[in-house]
Amino acid sequence: MLKTLIFIGAGGFVGSIARYLLSQIIQQNATSSFPWGTLVVNVVGSLLIGLFYGLSERGAIGSSEVRLFLTVGLCGGFTTFSTFSNENLALLRDGQFSFFAMYAFASVVLGLVAVLGGFALTKMWN
Repeated sequence: MLKTLIFIGAGGFVGSIARYLLSQIIQQNATSSFPWGTLVVNVVGSLLIGLFYGLSERGAIGSSEVRLFLTVGLCGGFTTFSTFSNENLALLRDGQFSFFAMYAFASVVLGLVAVLGGFALTKMWN
């Protein structure tokens, strides 16, 4: 059990740092207050978790610890639902209703499409 927790924690450590860096780079280059950084991170994270689960289902990811490192740890640390929720609240409080609607819709729809896409990519590899 301790070994599993260490794998998950290590993945979370890597995922959290990657989330911060990628989100900052994207947001610093954005020209509006729209939360592009978090949107991109969540879509990329959704694609990755789809890939990892698809590969796991095919037996391409060896141990359960590695699967947990990649999915629960890395993707769990990388994606940012709590940040997503907080940014939506901020958009509503600021009266930016069109950005709120676009961000919430795009995050959910693109996240689902990315998970499906990641999973589908694993079906194409023989």
